[in-house]
Amino acid sequence: MNNFIYQNTTRIIFGEGQIKGIADAIPANAKVLVTYGGGSIKKNGVYDQVAAALAAHTWSEFGGIEPNPQYDTLMKAVARIREEGFDFLLAVGGGSVLDGTKFIAAAVPYTKGDPWNILANFESVSQALPIGCVLTLPATGSESNGGAVVSRGSDKLFFVSEPVRPKFAVLDPATTLSLSPRQVANGVVDAFVHTMEQYLTYPVNAKVQDRFAEGLLLTLIEEGPKALATPENLAVRANIMWTATLALNDLIGCGVPQDWTTHMIGHELTGHFGLDHGRTLSIVLPAVMRYRRTQKEGKLLQYAERVFGITEGTAEERIDKAIAVTIDFFRTMQVPVSLTDAGLDAAAIDKAVQSLAEHNRTGMGERGDITPEDCRAILKLAL
Repeated sequence: MNNFIYQNTTRIIFGEGQIKGIADAIPANAKVLVTYGGGSIKKNGVYDQVAAALAAHTWSEFGGIEPNPQYDTLMKAVARIREEGFDFLLAVGGGSVLDGTKFIAAAVPYTKGDPWNILANFESVSQALPIGCVLTLPATGSESNGGAVVSRGSDKLFFVSEPVRPKFAVLDPATTLSLSPRQVANGVVDAFVHTMEQYLTYPVNAKVQDRFAEGLLLTLIEEGPKALATPENLAVRANIMWTATLALNDLIGCGVPQDWTTHMIGHELTGHFGLDHGRTLSIVLPAVMRYRRTQKEGKLLQYAERVFGITEGTAEERIDKAIAVTIDFFRTMQVPVSLTDAGLDAAAIDKAVQSLAEHNRTGMGERGDITPEDCRAILKLAL
């Protein structure tokens, strides 16, 4: 296991009816701006619960943050905050709302020019407005990490900074009952691939992280289809919600190599072709598994045995089977597993690879040896 330092300061407030907990989690003298997306929280009762919890606070709202939060929209919030003096942000929604709010929090005190530099030039963030979160769509893990993805046109870039890690996150599984089957499936796949990016690399004798990751994968495989078949099952929703948080709260990534190639390619597919983030991951991951089967052999065999109980056959046969059952799981979750499934053809590959090169996505993967041209080969396998 590699050396590491781990600290996660996000306070998790978990369970049905826990939205009321934000009243005590936000300082009484804070001027709060509530951020949200398209307005679904005003239809499913979440907004009313938030308003009731903030009754003793001074607050206002900023809606309209997109599923892939757009820079121009977020900068409107930045201008308003600077003008009106808000000093605490409460993100109410899924990962995109929270990611956008993280960027807003970092951009408000930014004084070195265009805040887009935080993403485009990987500029460090030394300060940010404090953030809280009421999560309504479990998927990204953004509720307890310092990462965020923001779009500007077709450019979809990310940054990671400790100052934007939320101070608290309310995880009430009842808020997820109004999600569409598509949203549920995307969220399960996103959490699954987050886990795989940190797990399916090469062995470093990190037994705790490995078994923790395997438990998360098994939970998603068991509970994901149930969430589609029995959408009112609150216990299932609770397990998925907690799993998605643990998949990317930095814990299972401690002391282990990480990949993230699937995500980098997926961001380009979303940016240029509008595919749902989770659906880009279900398309790309099996192709990465195929293309990197030699480099990932040890962990692929471990994954085959511990997650799917595959123990018979040659190493090659077991790896083939592991990839096949992963694809079967994605199909069970009703997501595409190829570019063709998503309505794309070979022309999409050139566009994605060109964009990866423009974004300087070289040296990707757990060994730092995946280039945009390797990504071309991966995407060909994903056709």
